[in-house]
Amino acid sequence: MEGTASISTEILERYAADAAREIDGVRDLPGRRSVKVSERDGAIEVELHLAVEWGASIPATGESVRGRVREYLLRMADVDPASVEVIVDEIGPR
Repeated sequence: MEGTASISTEILERYAADAAREIDGVRDLPGRRSVKVSERDGAIEVELHLAVEWGASIPATGESVRGRVREYLLRMADVDPASVEVIVDEIGPR
């Protein structure tokens, strides 16, 4: 059988958000467009905007989010993003 299957960027954004929320220290993904997935020259790029809990190490939380998002997208969608950018927009209590 011939044909192709593709996954929309909206689904990839949902997967990335779900993966980020699993990380300790991530309080929320604030705003409507807290996750953006784009494709440039055949490469997938992910940008996440996070709210982090007080007391959480921002560098460690960001690194954990990057790794988890990459692993989740690879497992669920067979997509290995070229980059996963994490921007902390808020910090506060859970």
